[in-house]
Amino acid sequence: MAEISILGAGGLTGKELLLLFSRQKEHEVVHITSDKLAGKTISEVFPEVSFPKNLVFKKHEDIVPLKSLVVLAVPNEVSVESAPKFLDAGHKVIDLSGVYRLHNQEILEKYYKLKHTRFNYINRAVFGIPEIFRDQLKNADFVSNPGCFSTSVILPIFLLGQLRKNLRPRIIVDSKSGVSGAGGRTEDSGYSYTSVYENFRAYKILSHQHEPEIREYVYSKSGLSDPEVIFTPHLLPVYRGILSTIVLEFDSEPEQDLISILENSSLNEPFIRILKTPEEIELKKVQHTNFLDISLRKRGNTLVVVSALDNLVKGAAGQALQNINLMTGAKETLGLLP
Repeated sequence: MAEISILGAGGLTGKELLLLFSRQKEHEVVHITSDKLAGKTISEVFPEVSFPKNLVFKKHEDIVPLKSLVVLAVPNEVSVESAPKFLDAGHKVIDLSGVYRLHNQEILEKYYKLKHTRFNYINRAVFGIPEIFRDQLKNADFVSNPGCFSTSVILPIFLLGQLRKNLRPRIIVDSKSGVSGAGGRTEDSGYSYTSVYENFRAYKILSHQHEPEIREYVYSKSGLSDPEVIFTPHLLPVYRGILSTIVLEFDSEPEQDLISILENSSLNEPFIRILKTPEEIELKKVQHTNFLDISLRKRGNTLVVVSALDNLVKGAAGQALQNINLMTGAKETLGLLP
């Protein structure tokens, strides 16, 4: 169905992509890059990846096989320049960085701490949450894959449907993630085993780059007047998974059965599971899957929503494959469900 080039295939998300692609036979990975791993085969670096074992890592450059779909799993500053180059060369592109998600240049540069020299390409990118933007993704040549925390918050709020119009413009989010979702891609001692074992802490309080992403896309899809988002991420001593607790308030207490609303909104969504009680939401139920589990509880006009996903799958590589399937006309669940 499609030839795939993965730039940055030696990182955590790149490895997850290779694992997912090895489980299906319609897309073919034809080109992988990693400056540190150049010259080595997949089987040497990731023996658990069953196919293609003998594909060799090459150094990163802006030349890839013609007609291949390019997946960018590279640092933010690399994506800024690489995405436009591949688009201009006629490639379809999925960018897993965050530098093409936000439509306010000042906010983007503040949170990502860089100068965005290709901001004119922002409007060309489709935000890659299939459950919200499926029709646009089918015709997209440029997809900005969403953040892992953002997916865990934006989607549950979106599924509230028309009730979103009655929400007050203040959203409080408390999220816990494993080290692979908190920046574990870098050689940072703060994410080492000895630092996280028997430990628990908050980080990037009121400064995390997914906070404005949540604000922008909740606002654009809900009609809320510029919502205030108070987002606090925490680091769990586990490898993968995100559990988010979202506190919302309505103008008045809704009379509808909210679980039924979620169930009806997600009726045809293969990767969304609505559980009866928020206490049922657990990381173990979503790890190594592309599922997003959601539940909620209401008291008066206050609503507490709990969600969980695997940050490396539904929060990154799995959602990217879901988007690739849509972009290429493949079955959306290809490589993600048996």
